[in-house]
Amino acid sequence: MVAADDREDAPERELHSLAPDELDAWLPLAGVLMRLPAALDAQLQRDAGISHVEYLVLATLSQAPGRELVMSDLAARANCSLSRLSQVVSRLERHDWVRRAPCAHNGRLTRATLTDAGWDKLAATAPGHAKAVRNLVIDPLTTAQIKHLRGISTRLLNRVNSPLTDTQTDLATTAETP
Repeated sequence: MVAADDREDAPERELHSLAPDELDAWLPLAGVLMRLPAALDAQLQRDAGISHVEYLVLATLSQAPGRELVMSDLAARANCSLSRLSQVVSRLERHDWVRRAPCAHNGRLTRATLTDAGWDKLAATAPGHAKAVRNLVIDPLTTAQIKHLRGISTRLLNRVNSPLTDTQTDLATTAETP
């Protein structure tokens, strides 16, 4: 713990652990990470009565062969835990947008299937969602910036999805320490 008197003498880099230019890049990104999902969720709730994760599940199933996936694969693609996915799929089942059934090749696994009603819901919802994405992400950028965004986002996503690096392992260990 840093004493109050010591804080004034500590160099800024030690306080933030990022250089000023790194901090200037990180803070706007952190703001986007916090505000963009909420803005997309608000649009979907207002216009279609569904959450962003529900939309992602419908969209992911729509792109799968036969419009179906094993629940564990769907959870990975929708970036949510199996328990959260189960709750989401239960809500979607109540509207007859998704159906669950045991897998034919392995009864221990469950598959989720996008129904025709789910396809229709997605088709009705997609234009408004695309308009929101265009308004919030695409339109403020130039063509060159969109290309850079794709490259930057891909690199960051690959890093986040990669096996734990030493830094990630250190952060996870630190987070577990009381």
